Amino acid sequence: MTPDYSAFERLNVSRETFERLEAYVELVKRWNPKINLVSRNSLEHIWERHIFDSVQVFGCAEQFVSWVDLGSGGGFPGMVCALIAADQSPKSQFTFVESDQRKSAFLRSVARECGIKCRVISKRIESVDPLGADVLSARALAELRVLLSFCDRHLSENGTALLPKGANWKKELSEAQEEWKFDAEPITSLTEPQAVILKIKGVSRG
Repeated sequence: MTPDYSAFERLNVSRETFERLEAYVELVKRWNPKINLVSRNSLEHIWERHIFDSVQVFGCAEQFVSWVDLGSGGGFPGMVCALIAADQSPKSQFTFVESDQRKSAFLRSVARECGIKCRVISKRIESVDPLGADVLSARALAELRVLLSFCDRHLSENGTALLPKGANWKKELSEAQEEWKFDAEPITSLTEPQAVILKIKGVSRG
């Protein structure tokens, strides 16, 4: 595999982490024709559209032990964060919740081939017992008011949700505030200026 040195320089991660990310990218490309992990168009730009986008989510996290990624799909951002944490936060524990059995199998394969430990729960999010996460992430899963119900169930009392949102994030935020109480800090995306990562704490019913 020829290293992508421009990507390596931009990511600011160790050589070991970058090699794990490269192996992960190759696995996505290998599995994608069979189970459609990402769109065919975005696969051609996987570093920009998926890897870099996920790395910045990890950069928003505060100190944690337990990280839960919901609706994990192909592993963005959760698996990318787990691959980084293997080097930067080796005592952390990652849990992926993905109801699709084939995608769950993919996530387990990535963990095995990239040499990391994680838990993959192949159930619907609402049927999983509360997970008490220090950090919870979810990308392209549901609108914010629905995600907050998942946060209410699966975040620890002092936990933080990191939720990437597109250009429509202000509308989602406004609608969610009609139903929920929470603190939200929008962090502008480095890969898409109109998008943000919503850093959310203190979720409770409004």
